[in-house]
Amino acid sequence: MLEKILDAFESKIALLISGLSILASLLLPICGVEIKIWYDPAWLAVILSGIPLLENAIRKLIKNKGISKISSALLITSAMVAAIAIGDVFAAGEVAFIMAIGELLEDLTTDRAKRGLTKLISLAPVTGRLIENGNERVIDATEIKVGDILRVLPGESIPVDGVIVSGQTSIDQAVMTGESLPIDKAEGDEVFSGTINLYGSVDVRATKVGKDSSLGKLIRMVKEAEENKAPMHRIADKWASILVPVALLIAVAFGIIRQDIVVAVTVLVVFCPCALVLATPTAIMAAIGQATKHGVIIKSGEALEKMGKVDTVCFDKTGTLTNGALTVSDVIPFGISEGELILLAASAESRSEHPLGRAIYEYGKEKCEIPTCNGFVMEAGKGVSATVNGKIVYCGNERYLTEKGVTVSDEVIKALTELRASGKASVTVSDGEMVLGVIGLSDTVKPNAAETVDSLKNLGTEAVLLTGDNRYAAEFFGSQIGITNIKSELLPENKVDCVLSLRDQKRTVAMVGDGVNDAPALKSADVGIAMGTMGSDVALEASDIAVMSDDIGKLSYLKRLSNATVKTIRFSISLSLIINFAAIILSFFKLLDPATGALVHNAGSVFVILIAALLYDRKFK
Repeated sequence: MLEKILDAFESKIALLISGLSILASLLLPICGVEIKIWYDPAWLAVILSGIPLLENAIRKLIKNKGISKISSALLITSAMVAAIAIGDVFAAGEVAFIMAIGELLEDLTTDRAKRGLTKLISLAPVTGRLIENGNERVIDATEIKVGDILRVLPGESIPVDGVIVSGQTSIDQAVMTGESLPIDKAEGDEVFSGTINLYGSVDVRATKVGKDSSLGKLIRMVKEAEENKAPMHRIADKWASILVPVALLIAVAFGIIRQDIVVAVTVLVVFCPCALVLATPTAIMAAIGQATKHGVIIKSGEALEKMGKVDTVCFDKTGTLTNGALTVSDVIPFGISEGELILLAASAESRSEHPLGRAIYEYGKEKCEIPTCNGFVMEAGKGVSATVNGKIVYCGNERYLTEKGVTVSDEVIKALTELRASGKASVTVSDGEMVLGVIGLSDTVKPNAAETVDSLKNLGTEAVLLTGDNRYAAEFFGSQIGITNIKSELLPENKVDCVLSLRDQKRTVAMVGDGVNDAPALKSADVGIAMGTMGSDVALEASDIAVMSDDIGKLSYLKRLSNATVKTIRFSISLSLIINFAAIILSFFKLLDPATGALVHNAGSVFVILIAALLYDRKFK
């Protein structure tokens, strides 16, 4: 019951009524209307805005330990009570109203999305095809045990961690590793829960199930990171342990020296940290509005404050620093022209569903007219064959060509080795007798990725590359972008370990990613930043900040905005303290009473709001 009443008092309607009552209490005497103390409209502000403050102060006194019992709410409640005791209801209502505004502004900046974990859990398969005594039956995923044999058809998610005991296929492991390429799998190869079987039917022996599986661990890591993330403490409360004793001592001392209780009450009123409370949320709201105009969604004030302190940015590779789409990068013919090689390969791959085959076909379409192929056959995890212009054409890996009786020369092996050293995928093309050529494919770096990394370095921020790709691919892309601190072949838990290791070194870390596999690292970092347009829903929900345009260049803008926001907050806090101490001196000389003192320190709040508003239209590169 009490909780519902307090919620009603803290509503926007209650705040509006409080504001109108304060305005009426100020204007009525100016208009010649005499107000009796018990009929002062400001009582509405005292009740609606003051009672939640009183409850907050009492609750902290009872529940908190040590110095944390002293809060800004306690100081303001003391000032309210003192003002009412000498009959100045306006001053009591005004400080309560200003604090209520600060509370509302802060609440507006700390609303967090919690749906990411639910979406991550939805990725877990709910059923599996159990093979038992040669028969297949569908069972609930919770019934699967270690050692069970499960059949996974093309297009289905793998329900467990396990080892392939029969069949060949290609697996999309992006959910776990973020790799842009499907991985060919055969008997004896390991597979992970939540990954997608793309082509061939395979039988898998379960080695880890349920919470022990890779996806189960992924869900648990995101959950733990969410629970362990400390909430932002209000700056006013951090100062309260100093302000409250100082304010009380000064108020009592001044009251005794001047032999006037009004002086003591005035000191308490002007000491109230209203401008101090407003400094953070107003600056953050202005910055969040500024960022929104530029396609950057900041979910909380805490994230923006921490971004201003970030000195290390960890990047995922695929879809973050790169475009996440394969394209033909190298055409290496042996004994035929490049045009002939592309024509034969593109025709043979025209019916393929494999990303490498589709990329070759799309590339070929731009270069020449592609003839129709016949007799298309795809062997999962190996390659394809087709008849083009009356000739058999094989496209695949070396193992596939060797099985077809094709000799792979040292020259071909050298070309393949060089492509792999550059982090590129490759497809070998043959006519069944000899290798006709090799086609290299690669993801492409975003145009402004290197510029962004350089800009961050100029802002005193180190860039680190965390990727599930192999070492050669990671080092190749790192050299193109200008990142020397590179961690490769990482699973989600390894990315988390890297982030936590950097934080243990007393660094403030931001993690930038776009995939489901990045979610635990996004949550474990001080600030998680998701690349929005291409990013998965889980990554977006796990993040603190989302760059909706997928423009990596927005990161340097975000860093500059965050730095400016932190500086603005510090300046506003300093200004509010100067105004408060000036008002204390004026109170001592009786140049201010509780009502005028409330107006003076209210002017400080206005200055803080105006300074914060300048952030909204400031130009950042």
